[in-house]
Amino acid sequence: MRESARRRGLRLVLLGAPGVGKGTQAAEIRVRYGLPHIATGDMLRAAMADGSPLGQKVRAIVERGDLVPDPVIDEIMEERLARPDARDGFLLDGFPRTLVQAEYLDALLTRRGQRLDRVINIEVPEPEIVDRLSGRRVCGSCGATYHVRFSRPRRDGQCDACGGALRQRADDATEAVAERLQIYRARTAPLIELYRRDGLLLTIDGHGAPAEVLARIDAGLSE
Repeated sequence: MRESARRRGLRLVLLGAPGVGKGTQAAEIRVRYGLPHIATGDMLRAAMADGSPLGQKVRAIVERGDLVPDPVIDEIMEERLARPDARDGFLLDGFPRTLVQAEYLDALLTRRGQRLDRVINIEVPEPEIVDRLSGRRVCGSCGATYHVRFSRPRRDGQCDACGGALRQRADDATEAVAERLQIYRARTAPLIELYRRDGLLLTIDGHGAPAEVLARIDAGLSE
């Protein structure tokens, strides 16, 4: 199945609440299926760095502290999907986030004579997500990540790699995590229902080791 998938290409969307392990699985899918991992955050940073008129527009929006509006996100996405590496397949991460963006993506792919193959939705119960994120600690110097229960440093509060102080990110505080999950539910629940109706949704249990989750994704994509 994997070789067949590589030959014909796959057009995938990755959904999942903060803390379900999307980043880990995206990295594995990218390598295993030979797909470019197209993440919204990375696209925005690249646009700001390239100095193009579009990038300057994004930078002005971000520096004002505003959310980048859908039409600008859409323009960046259209430019990214037109690149040669995305011609035969891609893994979208962070797009679409809303029904409006999903409709735009469908129209864009239709114009190209393409369609999505699957939408991978990784699910983990919310209490576990809160535990995963609220227990995360990040080195302020090198960015190494630890967890107060699952991946403790050798010395409390100190990074094993560089000795820097470990801290909890503001958006990993319990109250902030609960708010992030509420926003995710409100925005994403309609997407999940849309892709379920379209027969594209592949719901994956996010429990267990990363290799176990990847095996479930492999099995689902082979069906």
